[in-house]
Amino acid sequence: MDAPAFWSPEFEYEHREDGSILMRQTGELPEYLPTLADYLDHWADEAPDRTWIARRGKDGDWVRISYGEARDKARRMGAALLRMGLGPTRPLLILSENSLEHALLGAACLYTGIPYAPVSPAYSLVSKDHGKLKDIAATLEPGAIFADDGAAFAPAFAAIAGQGQPVICARNVPEHAVAFDDLAEADPEPADTARAALTPETVVKYLFTSGSTGSPKAVINTNGMICANQAMIRDCYRFVQDQPPVTLDWAPWNHTASGNKVSYFVLTNGGTYYIDDGRPVPGKMDETLRNLREVACTWYFNVPIGWDMLVDALEAEEDLARIFFSRLSMMFYAGAGMAQHTWDRLRALARRTTGRTVLLSTSLGATETAPFALSCMTDQDRAGNVGVPAKGLTMKLAPVGGKMELRLKGPTITPGYYKDPGKTAEAFDEEGFYCMGDALKPVDPEDLSKGFYFDGRTAENFKLRTGTWVTVGAVRAALVDAMGGLIRDAVIVGEDQSELGALLLLSKQAQGMDAAARDAALAEALAAAAKKATGSAARVKRAVVLTDEPSFDKGEVTEKGSLNQRALRSHHEGLVNALYASDEGVYLA
Repeated sequence: MDAPAFWSPEFEYEHREDGSILMRQTGELPEYLPTLADYLDHWADEAPDRTWIARRGKDGDWVRISYGEARDKARRMGAALLRMGLGPTRPLLILSENSLEHALLGAACLYTGIPYAPVSPAYSLVSKDHGKLKDIAATLEPGAIFADDGAAFAPAFAAIAGQGQPVICARNVPEHAVAFDDLAEADPEPADTARAALTPETVVKYLFTSGSTGSPKAVINTNGMICANQAMIRDCYRFVQDQPPVTLDWAPWNHTASGNKVSYFVLTNGGTYYIDDGRPVPGKMDETLRNLREVACTWYFNVPIGWDMLVDALEAEEDLARIFFSRLSMMFYAGAGMAQHTWDRLRALARRTTGRTVLLSTSLGATETAPFALSCMTDQDRAGNVGVPAKGLTMKLAPVGGKMELRLKGPTITPGYYKDPGKTAEAFDEEGFYCMGDALKPVDPEDLSKGFYFDGRTAENFKLRTGTWVTVGAVRAALVDAMGGLIRDAVIVGEDQSELGALLLLSKQAQGMDAAARDAALAEALAAAAKKATGSAARVKRAVVLTDEPSFDKGEVTEKGSLNQRALRSHHEGLVNALYASDEGVYLA
């Protein structure tokens, strides 16, 4: 295949006296349709029989929904939802994971101007008190609630369906609930009326932030910001103008990466989206490999740990590699940093299989940016370059705490957080730039067009290699409590690692113990703490004692006496590296 086409951006800059830098691409963003419904109509007219979305059925065959079928069901289901009282102020709350039913309800909502909110299934299935789910429901005041399986989500329904909202289910439909299949029987006329009233300002969905520092915030996503974002992606990935994208994707739609970028990338360009019921975890990866033996993607995304697992399989199975690279225009990773050895192996494997370079790329964005914002589209020798700002965005690098914080302004930035003007105001600076909270450092300080490296969060939280955010304050507090008085504090580490670690500050009790007895007690307490923790983002698996007292002068201790986690991680980088380099001298859970 010919080498795929990508952008060749040029930039204009402004260097300010306060040390901040403004950077934007020259030229205007190419024209785009005003609403997602316009794109669904376009492809339903142009390619009605082309598969829009597919998922394996129970018999193992792909169940497919065409663009023509998608529009027909969107109209009918949208009309049914309107008759149930849903509308701009009464959104649809979706509790379950990716599915064909989920996709069709999303299409029904975007076609009729009903906002919808896909939320993490963990809020329903893992949480014991449904606290975050209750907060979400209180904010949204949904007009209806959907989950695929009525039995599995029954406790969640009971926790939040207190205002008489209809419950919609596809399987195990509870008494008095609405069966999903019945929605498709409605007369579509009300949907056509609602469709005619859509504008770029019409809200498509609310996507919730992780809520790591309190209740999740509802990020407003409008038609205008999403469609502009897709125009930026098309300007960047120019190959899609000649080749509609085909992708296989497992990432959850309650996150912006897949829920916005990938799913609408397919929809707006007339492509095909295969739902992957595999995952980059033991026991689930085999399903992903099975699917990749059948689906030759033109664009493929995974988190770094997924690429770690995939490259092993591609190297071991020549036929799989041949199929995987046969139509592939680019490989993409996000969510965390990629290990250099994985980067090198993927690039070498692509060249060996295809005889050419297949771009391996990453980017940087946020739920509030729709999310595509910065992207690297030039071949790199090392992982980590997050690229340059998309056309149509103005990027500001503002000096904050010794780093350069990324701030963005443009048509893809959210208007704010639903029903939360205070948090909305806090998110923007005095010039109206959205403050990402991410720091960047240039690849080449003399030529910013060569891109940037991620330089940490301006706050303390970080991500594991899986892309999972770690709520450092909560993990630290739980660990200190679980260690039974042996430590007085801890520095939580593990950014871009597969598991959490900790630098322990011993208590006076532990310091006064015999060394052997202390080591045994620490190991036992760490193991007990890990056993109690739920999930990789809460479970500390390895630890070492921090012998240096945190320094106030170095900024390692705040004026309130609490630890500055970010500063301590930075100042003890060698110790952190040693913690993961070897098990010797390390307490292991």
